[in-house]
Formats: sequence, C-alpha cells, structure tokens
Amino acid sequence: MPPTVVTSAPTSAPVSLSTAPPTLALLASLLGFTVITVDVSAVNIALPAIRTSLHGGMAGLQWVVDAYTLMFAALMLSAGALADRAGARRAYAWGVGLFTLASLACALAPGIGALIAARVAQGGAAAIVMPASLALIRQAYDDPRRRARAIAMWTVGGSVAMAAGPVLGGVLTEGAGWRAVFLLNLPIGAVILAVLARTAPSPRRPAPIDLAGQATAVLTLAGLAFAVIEGGHLGWTSAPVLGAAALAVVAGLGFYAAEKRHRAPMVPLPLLRERKVSVSLAIGFAVNAGFYGIVFLLGLYFQQLRGMSAIAAGLMFVPLAVIITSTNLVSPRMAERIGRRRVIVAGQAVLALAMFVLLPLAADTPLWLVLVLLIPTGMGGAFAVPALTALLMDAVPAHRAGTASGLLNALRQTGGAMAVALFGALLAADSGGTGFSLPGMRAALLTVGLLLCATTALAAWLLPRDGVS
Repeated sequence: MPPTVVTSAPTSAPVSLSTAPPTLALLASLLGFTVITVDVSAVNIALPAIRTSLHGGMAGLQWVVDAYTLMFAALMLSAGALADRAGARRAYAWGVGLFTLASLACALAPGIGALIAARVAQGGAAAIVMPASLALIRQAYDDPRRRARAIAMWTVGGSVAMAAGPVLGGVLTEGAGWRAVFLLNLPIGAVILAVLARTAPSPRRPAPIDLAGQATAVLTLAGLAFAVIEGGHLGWTSAPVLGAAALAVVAGLGFYAAEKRHRAPMVPLPLLRERKVSVSLAIGFAVNAGFYGIVFLLGLYFQQLRGMSAIAAGLMFVPLAVIITSTNLVSPRMAERIGRRRVIVAGQAVLALAMFVLLPLAADTPLWLVLVLLIPTGMGGAFAVPALTALLMDAVPAHRAGTASGLLNALRQTGGAMAVALFGALLAADSGGTGFSLPGMRAALLTVGLLLCATTALAAWLLPRDGVS
C-alpha cells in the first residue's frame, strides 16, 4: 500500500507560485511518487529472474527487497527536515537524481552484492523524494480545496502505480529481462527533472537534523534485518547472526539516548507515551507486515511453485490492487458513519483472516480460487489505514503532525521489511535454502496472522470507543 498521506507533513512554508503553473509541480510530484511505488512491486515480480541471472540465493533476494525498504524507512524520519533546509524543489531534484543514478547502477549490477548496494542508494533517494513531493504540492497550491484535490490525485497515482507495478515488472522481465525494470526509471527521472526546472524555487528554513538519531536508527534496523535474514541461512546461533543482534540492541539503546538528549529529536519520546500514538504505530507495523509479506510470498509462489511466467504472475496482482483502491475510497466514509475504532479493528480482523484463508494454498489450487482468497488481503489493510492515519493525526498537536506522519510511514515500511526478512528465513529454513516451500509459506502466514490478531485485540481494548480524539 502507498505511504500514508498527511497534508500537514513537514514541508517548507507555503508560498505563491504565480510565475509557474501549479500543475507542473503536481506533475513532477506525481511522477516521482509513482516511480518509487512502481519500483517496489515491479522488483518483487522480477526476483526469480534476478536469482537465475545473478545466482543469488533466497537471502540475496530478501536483501534486494529489504535494502530498499529499510533505507526508505530509516531515512524518512529526517527527510522532511532535509527538504526544509535545502528547499523542497532542490531536495526533490537531489532525490530524483540520486534515484535515477541508483537505478542505472541496479541495471548494470554484475552481481547480487552490487545490486543490493545500489538498492540501498535507491531506498535513501526514495526517502527524500516522498516528503519533498508533498512539499512541492503544498507550495504550488495556496487554496486548501485545490491542494486537497491535488493531494488526492497524488494518492490515486500511488494506487495506480501499485496496480501497474507487478504487470509492468512482468512485461519488462519477460520481454527484455529484469534489468529493464530499473532502466525504465532513467527516462522518467529525466522527465521529472525537466519539469521540475520549470517550477518556482522553494524557500528554505532552518531545520535541525538529528544525525546521531539517524545513524543509530539505520544501524538498529540493519542489524535486526541481518539477524533475521541470515538466521534462516547461517543458523540462529552463528557468530554473524548473534553479532548483528547485539548491534541492533546496542544501536537501539544508542537511539534512545540520542533522542532523549537531542534538542530537536526526530522521534520525540514523549510522543510515544501517548496511548493512541503507540497503538497506531503498532497497528501500522502489523498491517504492512501482512500486506508486503503477502506480495513477497505470492510473487515467489506464482513463479517458483506454479511455474507461471513473470507476466502472468504480475496480472494476478491486478484484482488485488483494484480492491485496495476502491476500499481506500470507502474507508473514510465508513469511519464517519460507524467510528474510526470499529473500522480499524474490522480492517485488521479481515487482514488477519486473509492470512489464515491462504494457509491451504497448494501447487494445484485453482487460480480462480487463489484470486477469491486474496480478496480479504486487499480489503483489510486498505480499510484500516485511512482511519488509522486520521486517528493518529487527531492524537497529536498540529506542530507534531509531520513528525507523526513520518514515524507512521517509517514503522509501516519497517513492518514490510521485517516481514520479508522473516518470511524468507522461514522459506529457506524449510527448503534447505534452495528455494520456495509450502510449509515455510504456511509458517510465515500463521506468524503474521497471529501478530495481526494481537494488534486487533490491542486496538479493540485500548483505542477510544468513539474512534475520535
């Protein structure tokens, strides 16, 4: 699912762009958001081809996905401050330029290690693009109603990109090879920079960057991901895995100390003590773990177990994306009618159910039945997230809205990354590290299903009954 959209995300102060058509800023923002969204889903479909071409194992495929997602999650915490310091247009140009160059490096990667390194750069660039793209829209549209419509178009663009990503990834992988998935970003990046050059410059304002907090956040997530991914391959008690786990713990403590002492921490610790904030973050983590874990599993299931082509596997995700888009439109209306808490609880319960109904999947399950069983996956998270976001925004002061938005997005991306790490480890452990296995898939589905049951109960117990702050 696309990142949470919050109109009060950290941005430079709005200014009038009377000398430049606001549609140019919207076009540049929409293209950038689209390309970083397409990249995630398209690469999932290309994973089997990457494995064959670069001779990477399951751990390599997990890192191809998580190197991007983890950097996206970790750097998003301070990317808003960077956009403010540099100016939204300049930061956006930096992000798009770096993303384009990193895409070229991905396409030219001679081995799995080089590809993973390039994906790290891509994820860091995507973290800059996301908040800066929203900042451009805020600056371009002074009128709140027109700005709301522009942001709605930006959001729909993310949903369309999600739908197109698997299909596009399948078509490119099948027709021109997996490297074409990354090469496609080059002309799009050039178009974005050309359009961006015609928009008005963005103002800058002082915004402190929490370097110590940022560094320890990256180390914590990297250590945790390494321990989970490699634990399934090297053994949970192996020296590298134990060392990575220790690094995660030490860096996590360092992050806590840095945030406690910094005059402008990127994660204000008192914010986490608010019940609605902490519960919302836990839910966001679990929802994305379920959704992105399913996308990772099914991309492998369709191609490695069922022997489907990349194009056919990509097409299998189209109904899922259509359901997500339509459910996103219904969710806010339902929240107004029955309350946010009920919508959040119901959405999570449906997503948990989605994990359990997929447990019987086998190599010979009729494809029509697979599509039917995927319906709860599309509905659950898409139903819960809009209400969850609105609840979180009402739970924090206005000046903390951007921080809360970035934190929610970071936790959601982390949930997806940890799911890929754990799911891949379970698949590898059960198959001897050779490939996909149904018992490993079922263990993964059961694990995240139980997690969603826990956060569903947490929401039902701790969130306010009227669902309104």
